[in-house]
Amino acid sequence: MDVSESKPDRIVVGVDGSAASLRALEWALREAALTGAVIEAVHAWEVPAQYGTGMMVLPSGEEFETAAKESLARSIEQAAGSDPGVEIEQNAVAGHAAKVLIDAADGAALLVVGSRGHGGFVGTLVGSVSQYCVSHAPCPVVVVRDLSQKD
Repeated sequence: MDVSESKPDRIVVGVDGSAASLRALEWALREAALTGAVIEAVHAWEVPAQYGTGMMVLPSGEEFETAAKESLARSIEQAAGSDPGVEIEQNAVAGHAAKVLIDAADGAALLVVGSRGHGGFVGTLVGSVSQYCVSHAPCPVVVVRDLSQKD
């Protein structure tokens, strides 16, 4: 294999705007700077199943996607600033967060996710999305816990 044709490693990061996901993105940015990897920041979004009533005019999927893209861009700006020093790809993807992240991690060197540490049960160490990723990802997973949360 010709080394000049090889692509840099890719680090996929789940970003949802939470403090835990911002810490995960910050961690991934430091790792990418050390390894020369490219960051793929992924924000999964869904139209809520119970959104509104039949009489309400519901926002379109396009409006949810736009909001997700805007949230992702704000998160990247907050974590990386205007000159992150590494390449960052931004992807807002429709679907359940765990499934979207597992799919995005296919072929990646690393998947990085944040964890608020509850997942429905106070005191657990990782949430349901991060737990699913740890169990099913096709690559190594780093879970960055939001230490600002009190247990």
